[in-house]
Amino acid sequence: MASDQPDPGRTFARDEGRHVFGTAAALYAAARPGYPDRVYEILRDRCRLDPSTRVLEIGAGTGQATKRLAELAGSVLAVEPSDALAAHLRARLTTANVEFIEAPFEDVDLPPSSFDLVVAATAFHWLDPAVALPKVASVLRPGGWLALWWNVFGDPSLPDPFHDATESLLRDLEIGPGGHSHALEVSARGRELSDHGFQDVEHEAIPWTLHLDATQTRQLYATFSNIARLPDARRAAILDDIERIADVEFGGRVDRQMVTPIYTAHR
Repeated sequence: MASDQPDPGRTFARDEGRHVFGTAAALYAAARPGYPDRVYEILRDRCRLDPSTRVLEIGAGTGQATKRLAELAGSVLAVEPSDALAAHLRARLTTANVEFIEAPFEDVDLPPSSFDLVVAATAFHWLDPAVALPKVASVLRPGGWLALWWNVFGDPSLPDPFHDATESLLRDLEIGPGGHSHALEVSARGRELSDHGFQDVEHEAIPWTLHLDATQTRQLYATFSNIARLPDARRAAILDDIERIADVEFGGRVDRQMVTPIYTAHR
């Protein structure tokens, strides 16, 4: 299976990971891709997202999903633990139907049964599901929906030449909770939702292609938590090598075969 973040068995803590992105907040806002249109079709058709929907977004980051949610929903409450990421999110979104809370989701006091839809986009692996899922259930109205999705950099069903060319640079880095495979473990993710009382769990894997030049490739990799947390000199050396490989070995064009797994269920 292709992976930018192999699973060597050494992980760093959730608390560190959830805040390390703030050290690369500007790059995160510029370099992280958004999500396929199919995600929002699923939210509309299965999770009943429409202009009357009240949405809670967990781990909104710099708004890769928030902007589209705000266009489709009645209101969005965006919760983000990193002050630096939240600052970019506030600057990016000034629409009246978006509210912001800068705090970990676990610490936020929210009224029960107050949301129609709770979502997390490439964020839920930073939470302990044993704590987060009961809280999600408590803030959803009866019959309300939960949708969790991730952008996975490297489709395990397809060749990934750029991963192969850079694997030696990344194989010894520690990884965040769940590793690269977390979003792809369909049985485990479905079981977590069912075990916490969510019903009619469904999964879909959405394939797509991300096109990058050498500079964009460097910027994207600089936002990965296991690289962003490194000392300056080691981080710069890895990013220099990644940019060189993209420029010299791939002619300045890197095509990553992506997959976006999405899980939906209702209370």
